[in-house]
Amino acid sequence: MYNIKLVNKIAKVGIDVFDTDKYNVSEDAAEAVALMVRSAKLHDTVFDKETIAIARAGAGVNNIPCERCADEGIVVFNTPGANANGVKELTVSALLLAARDIVGGIAWAEELEADGQVAAKVEKGKSRFAGSELMGKTIGVIGLGAIGGLVANACVRLGMKVIGYDPHLSVTAAWNLSGSIIRAESYDDIYTKSDYISLHIPALPTTKGMINAEAIAKMKKGVKIINLARGELVNIPDLKDALASGAVSKYVTDFPSDETLGTPGIINIPHLGASTEESEDNCAVMAANQLCEYIEYGNIKNSVNYPAVAIPPSATTEVGGRIGICHKNIANMIAGITGRISATGLNIEHMANGSRGEYAYTLIETTGKIPESVAEAIRIMDGIISVRII
Repeated sequence: MYNIKLVNKIAKVGIDVFDTDKYNVSEDAAEAVALMVRSAKLHDTVFDKETIAIARAGAGVNNIPCERCADEGIVVFNTPGANANGVKELTVSALLLAARDIVGGIAWAEELEADGQVAAKVEKGKSRFAGSELMGKTIGVIGLGAIGGLVANACVRLGMKVIGYDPHLSVTAAWNLSGSIIRAESYDDIYTKSDYISLHIPALPTTKGMINAEAIAKMKKGVKIINLARGELVNIPDLKDALASGAVSKYVTDFPSDETLGTPGIINIPHLGASTEESEDNCAVMAANQLCEYIEYGNIKNSVNYPAVAIPPSATTEVGGRIGICHKNIANMIAGITGRISATGLNIEHMANGSRGEYAYTLIETTGKIPESVAEAIRIMDGIISVRII
């Protein structure tokens, strides 16, 4: 029986993925082989020695110590694309909120006194909340992955001129983009041409604080910035200076902070990007399926700290006939592993290997059950992080 610990509340459809004959899934599961988490911070968590995987029901993994997990042989999964439609729809809402002072208008209307003159007051006061239409405006979409691609396509359908930039655009993502989207050559190309800018990239050392005074100076005066990706992408002190000067006219964020509250021109959305029933269900189901694939077959898909490696299960797959090895990406590792398996007389039927930076993963399927002595012989090799007979 495998114990799965729920660190946060996970949608029931995700929990239902686990076969109750094989898995015990609960919030108080001890000696858990895997954790399921949403937003809980795990940086100070001491993981059980039995823990081999963490599944984040969402795309961002800032709340998980991914590198430390890699060093401990814990594969960290996320669920890219599962909440993409929910974030896309909220981004469209954010664009509309930035285009007109809808938030201010609603707040003003709610404060009107019900004295029989409300309609007249509305007609007299509504002009202060007027704005502009999205049609015909230029939007720069930074990041054209699962979410950014959907946003870009939606903006085309809204009649906007869309330019996009993604230095890491995959072939699959490119095929899903509308032919009307113009390819930008750089961030600067986005900055200089856009009336609206929408961010859809992760917070990395290279992107943190990328929207700063220097970047804003290259933008059109009065640009409107939408950030439903990560709060760390924007240097808030620089942004507030730009709002005060009129260089930026609106900033819509899904990540309120002490710095953003109460600032004219900033619209704070309370982190609602993936807060739909559909998104939560999709993320939970994807996360659960990925854990089952890894626990039962050793297959890795959508990991953020180890490579994608898989051998499809077949009718001949035997329990105990697979071995999964997390190791450092160093020379002669594969030869050492296969040599120790072959020395027992076992024939290697299938093998898959991949690397991600300094880490690598090797999955091997043999013609018979692998004895624990083989696992022990591999564990003592230099560079081996963890070994598991599956």
